[in-house]
Amino acid sequence: MPSRKNIILVGFMGVGKGSVARELIKISDYMSVDTDDLIESMENRSVKRIFEQSGEKYFRDLEKRVSLWLENSVSNTLISTGGGFYKQENLKDIGVVVFLNSSFDKILKRIKSHPNASKKLKKRPLLNDLKKARELYKERLPQYMAVADIVIDVTDKSALECAKELLEKVKEHA
Repeated sequence: MPSRKNIILVGFMGVGKGSVARELIKISDYMSVDTDDLIESMENRSVKRIFEQSGEKYFRDLEKRVSLWLENSVSNTLISTGGGFYKQENLKDIGVVVFLNSSFDKILKRIKSHPNASKKLKKRPLLNDLKKARELYKERLPQYMAVADIVIDVTDKSALECAKELLEKVKEHA
């Protein structure tokens, strides 16, 4: 299985992984899946509800199941991931890891300026406490950098601009 043909988008919640993915599939031959969407389908409940009812550890176990399935079953696919998916041990076996980077304040501004801002914030239970969320961002930033094969700075760029840059860098990386 040529799993290295996969592109895995990692980055903090709200950085634009889904938006970049939607633009990228319009301008490439890639299919796209989202790990949180897969988990919601498996569980028939939202990520928020999974966290509330079953806790973070249970959710991380679901991410592990999804990561193993992706490694063994998926190729030529753009994989958008939840904010903590980057911790999966088999990440590099799934594909090339692309970190979408932006400052915490720019991510927050991006979410708040979205037409469905309240819905977007509701969907991200870890953003309920901004102080904790900022600490989590600071903790994760060096970890994202450590797992990334490619880093794309998404600050003040459109999703389409990021998608084009991503495709170019993936081509160079191959």
